[in-house]
Amino acid sequence: MVAIWHRRPDPSLMDQMSEGTIDHHLGIKMIDVGDDYLTGTMPADSRTFQPYGIVHGGANVVLAETLGSMAGAHVIDTEHYLCMGQEVSATHLRPVSSGLVTGTARPIHLGKRSHVWEIRLTNDQGKLSCIAKLILAIVAKS
Repeated sequence: MVAIWHRRPDPSLMDQMSEGTIDHHLGIKMIDVGDDYLTGTMPADSRTFQPYGIVHGGANVVLAETLGSMAGAHVIDTEHYLCMGQEVSATHLRPVSSGLVTGTARPIHLGKRSHVWEIRLTNDQGKLSCIAKLILAIVAKS
């Protein structure tokens, strides 16, 4: 398999860049990088719960968009281009009430003007809890 990265993501550097952002507040951490994927986690706790004691769908979307956007930014040449979220959708399949939500972003399409990423979120047992699709606009810097 050929790696998709223009510059290979560094999980510790991405975590440092997230200081003071929503990712930091929700406890999102990058944990693994492969040739064609980026994986991160988010705790299922009071920071991410809705009133029923399960992970809020919006928190799932934040994790999914974070993973897809960070991955997309490492596929393009950021000297000349920016990638920005254009559309995100998520289907919540199973509630998560403890442990970690683990998400893995993989590209479906890597075009010159847009990317489409699939982000699969699982619970601690590896069961699929949410599947998301993120479309990124790739825009030339002016």
